Amino acid sequence: MMNESDWKIFTKIKDKALEKYCSNCFAEFRDIIDDTNKETHEKYLLHYKTVIKRDKEMGSLFDGHSRSKAWLQLLAIRGAGLADEKLISQLTDEFCKSTDPDKFK
Repeated sequence: MMNESDWKIFTKIKDKALEKYCSNCFAEFRDIIDDTNKETHEKYLLHYKTVIKRDKEMGSLFDGHSRSKAWLQLLAIRGAGLADEKLISQLTDEFCKSTDPDKFK
């Protein structure tokens, strides 16, 4: 079972990761919209497909908030490069090591 301090830190990590994910998505959307080499309709279609793709990805990374799913979510968040390493360093060694994506490569 996850201890209370890890749970609180995980919650902060997840919140910051969601903000970073959304910011990254907005940057990607801006790049699509600002692309002068594509026609407006082509940009619209690409933007739409990208929103759908990113929404599915967001769901797989962030949906559900429970202690039983926390280690798997953190593993995915860290694997996507979205975790705040300063907060990661505050986790217990056991939880930190068990959610290290490099361990599974």
